[in-house]
Amino acid sequence: MRVRQIHILLLVLLFTGSLVSCQQPCHQPEERYVFVASHTSVPFWREAEAGLTDAAKQMGVKAELIGPANFSPDEELKAFQQAAAQKPSGILLSASNSEVFRASINAAIQQGIPVICADADVPDSHRFLFVGTDNFRAGQESGRRMGELLGGKGNIVVITIPGQFNLDERLRGVTEALKKFPRLKITKIIDDKGDPRDAYEAISALLQGKDKPDGIIGLEASGGAGAADALHRLDLTGKIPIVAFDKDPETLDWIQRGAITATVVQKPYVMSYYGLKFLDDLHHNARGSRCSPEGDVKVMMRHGGDRSGLWN
Repeated sequence: MRVRQIHILLLVLLFTGSLVSCQQPCHQPEERYVFVASHTSVPFWREAEAGLTDAAKQMGVKAELIGPANFSPDEELKAFQQAAAQKPSGILLSASNSEVFRASINAAIQQGIPVICADADVPDSHRFLFVGTDNFRAGQESGRRMGELLGGKGNIVVITIPGQFNLDERLRGVTEALKKFPRLKITKIIDDKGDPRDAYEAISALLQGKDKPDGIIGLEASGGAGAADALHRLDLTGKIPIVAFDKDPETLDWIQRGAITATVVQKPYVMSYYGLKFLDDLHHNARGSRCSPEGDVKVMMRHGGDRSGLWN
């Protein structure tokens, strides 16, 4: 019986392998894909660009990462619209603001350009897929760790960018996690606009005022480093726990120096690598099939099967 099962399994694998090889797309020299990112100066996007480049080389297509150097939803929208006007084979998008991008995503898809969101989603648009972190769960990890660090009581400051869907989901996750710590409260939410200098200035002002926080949670890459720098300059390194996000070199350096207690990490390489693979498949096999929201494909990939990790 076991031998028979193995034979059946081998036949299935052989058939599947043949089916896949027959369906491999025939790439054309003019195929070009674009990844529009929110603020490309952040190290997070260098890792994402590496995944994009490697996937493009494997498939023999052109791909590039574009977007404003600094956080600017309007500039990113302009970059997206300019990319769509050039009729690429597909667009990956990390949307800095879901409201701002909805109409342009829908317009691109109406023109037959497949759009996939990676890292930051626009769930109520007609985008085909979202490839990225389970941001709600990642926020829960941040909140849970802070609750443990503070012994379940105290005041927390959260650094984020309101209006960016993935960050709003992380904040929702933090809020959910804190329900298990009723004596732990979020007393202030800081918008650092993706700039560590803004985080530094806001945290510095708080630390020199009457209402000093007991803990700081950064929900995007810049916040943790900016907060750590503020603590360092006021000789408070290690005295107020910081739970940051992502693994930028500055963040990892502050962990080594004892200013950041932990960080929740993602896999931008995996997001862009598989995002481009999915986009290429849509270009070759589903082009023109999209005509209404009812046809939306509901798929979310979490780090290629991984979940967010916590680094100490």
